[in-house]
Amino acid sequence: MYIRVFFVTAILFYLQVIAYKPVVIIHGVMTGNSTMVNLTNDIVKSHPGTKVYVTNRFGSWSSLLPMWHQVEKIGKDVLEIASNHPEGIHIIGYSQGGLIARGIIEAYPDLNVKKFISLSSPQGGQYGTKFLHLLFPSLSVKTAYELFYSVMGQEISVANYWRDPHQPLLYLDYSCYLPYINNEIESEGSSLYKTNLEKLEKLVMFGGPDDGVITPWQSSRFAYYDDNENVVELYDQPLYQFNSLGLRTLNETGRLKVVELAGVSHFDWHLNKTVIFDHLIPELD
Repeated sequence: MYIRVFFVTAILFYLQVIAYKPVVIIHGVMTGNSTMVNLTNDIVKSHPGTKVYVTNRFGSWSSLLPMWHQVEKIGKDVLEIASNHPEGIHIIGYSQGGLIARGIIEAYPDLNVKKFISLSSPQGGQYGTKFLHLLFPSLSVKTAYELFYSVMGQEISVANYWRDPHQPLLYLDYSCYLPYINNEIESEGSSLYKTNLEKLEKLVMFGGPDDGVITPWQSSRFAYYDDNENVVELYDQPLYQFNSLGLRTLNETGRLKVVELAGVSHFDWHLNKTVIFDHLIPELD
């Protein structure tokens, strides 16, 4: 009898372990895979047996390479990982990594991504230089477009999602990444981008008023400034109202979730235990 109980317990534990889908984590700008060790350990601690993959590409200064280049290289790695897990995978993208993750999800039709967790990522764009002063000490938010909206400037990853609300035409003319993955500019991939995002089982977006880097912080949920720098929330944005990216479809089918948390700085989203254990890990299965 004890042997039977042992085997039943072992089988139940085994089934529980294998039920957790693999997780792919993509780090942020000017960081690397080592910064995601704590998050990885917390996931495995809560969900024993979970396979967690953290990209080792584009750490430190190489994270400033153009976004499409990073999407292509990391995307091939993610595609290989996903091919070994037909049951599907989850992707977590932190900061700039959340925009890279979304580019991969949208651009690769053969990926079976179940849940995409965007961890304080500028999904609506960026218009703040607090962090950028470490890279460009003299950069001004008002004149940054002069650098970023140029052929040379677009060789910098941050420029690919810099969205000056006072320079909308230059943004559309020069930005080679964000307006495309947001379907603000129609391209050959527009239909694919929407279709792939709509296939998600769930899209979860984290952000909060004390972030201090993502500007406006509501960009973490696709909200953004108008030309008077008033924040226009997601549901009033054209990409939602016209459903050009599938966000309205996700919301109306209960697959879009916004998590707003106060008291979390930008550099703490992947380290804060309350964020991780109370809000992020419960989204993984």
